[in-house]
Amino acid sequence: MKAIADIAIVPIGVGVSLSRYVAACEQVLQEAGLAPQLHANGTNVEGEWETIFEALKRCHQVVHEMGAPRISTTIRVGTRVDRPQSMEEKISSVQAHLEKKDLP
Repeated sequence: MKAIADIAIVPIGVGVSLSRYVAACEQVLQEAGLAPQLHANGTNVEGEWETIFEALKRCHQVVHEMGAPRISTTIRVGTRVDRPQSMEEKISSVQAHLEKKDLP
């Protein structure tokens, strides 16, 4: 099943700077073939459900191996079975409404 996920992985007990851990997870997601889209508070990915969650498990393993004693992860996952939909298509749909100015 195809899914689009928004993932925020937060190592706990490693100090205030987390960019090193984020970069390691981004690499894991890329290696899984997910083409992650980093944003200010997490990462978006799209792909097969199993691929996403296996990569997420690997992210946890890597971050623990880097010395993080704890990790808190927030995940939002959407699936759609009536038709295929990409992250880009979802964003384009909202942008089209903004351009048309057909909002209340």
